Amino acid sequence: MPAAASGDGDTVLARVRGRLGHLTLNRPRAANALDHAMVRRLRAALDAWADDDAVAAVLLDGAGERGLCAGGDIRAIRASAREGGRLAAAFWRDEYLLNARVARYPKPYVAIMDGVVMGGGVGVSAHGSVRIVTERSAVAMPETAIGFVPDVGGTFLLSRAPGQTGTHLALTAEPVGAGDALYLGLADHFVPSERLADLTSALTGAATAAEAAAAAERFAEPAPAPALEAHRHWIDACYAADTAEEVVARLREHGDPEAAKAARAIAGKSPTSVKVTLAALRRARELPGLAEVLEQEYRVSCAALSSPDLVEGVRARVVDKDRSPKWVPDTLEAVTDEDVARHFAPAPDGPLGLTAAG
Repeated sequence: MPAAASGDGDTVLARVRGRLGHLTLNRPRAANALDHAMVRRLRAALDAWADDDAVAAVLLDGAGERGLCAGGDIRAIRASAREGGRLAAAFWRDEYLLNARVARYPKPYVAIMDGVVMGGGVGVSAHGSVRIVTERSAVAMPETAIGFVPDVGGTFLLSRAPGQTGTHLALTAEPVGAGDALYLGLADHFVPSERLADLTSALTGAATAAEAAAAAERFAEPAPAPALEAHRHWIDACYAADTAEEVVARLREHGDPEAAKAARAIAGKSPTSVKVTLAALRRARELPGLAEVLEQEYRVSCAALSSPDLVEGVRARVVDKDRSPKWVPDTLEAVTDEDVARHFAPAPDGPLGLTAAG
């Protein structure tokens, strides 16, 4: 069951239960969307517990019925972009450092990816050491739909998914369920939602990190079959094309109805975002690890603040909700190589500092 909510006042609940450090995203009316204060609170709790012998493991879940986390607070990001982007860049810097902290955490980090898990929600869960999905999970990196590019380590995860499945997910921005999340490498175990309370109790009673890490396996059940696996024949063939234009052309010409559906989905996304996302994924595939990819993502995110598509995409999606964005440029062909390349230039305030080279 979802974690109990106590309103939106304390947006991150942090408490120690037994030897379990329990974190709950507690902004249910906003689907637990992350703001800067929440990122800082999560980081402070993780830092405090990392060297605390009284804490054997950490559990992350979300309050309310909608899910773990619907992503970052994109209304605030839009407002910052309109004002020069300083606050958004500061938010991303701390958020990406949090993502790296989760990935490197010295104790079992158990993330309950129940319900909606999108964007920033993926960043605080899918880099954990024990990742749980349920029959209600809807996992996505939906950034191309709002004129943005997958971040929070999303291009790292998706670039390492089987074949071209990660590219398909990134360009279409479509959500996937539990079976596909496991297949893509975004999760480790399927636990029915009705067993989550028992899992939490078992984690609370675990005396050691080893016991906590093993608890999820005791409650796991066979997951639904992945839908993506059956579509690999057209996904791998179409998304291996050299350019975004050719990807869409192959999808349209393939003949499989699902390929045509994917082409229509991509056609509705920001052309600039689609092209930059494809380049970011291919660059991420060649980078050695998450730290290097997060550094790249920070450069891309900061560059996106000066694109009209981010402001327009959030307007169309969550402000006016007309779902009719006016992208600039409005075709893939009109997005130049220079438009794409500028997203990979150094960030104005320097690197995150996760690697020697930044």
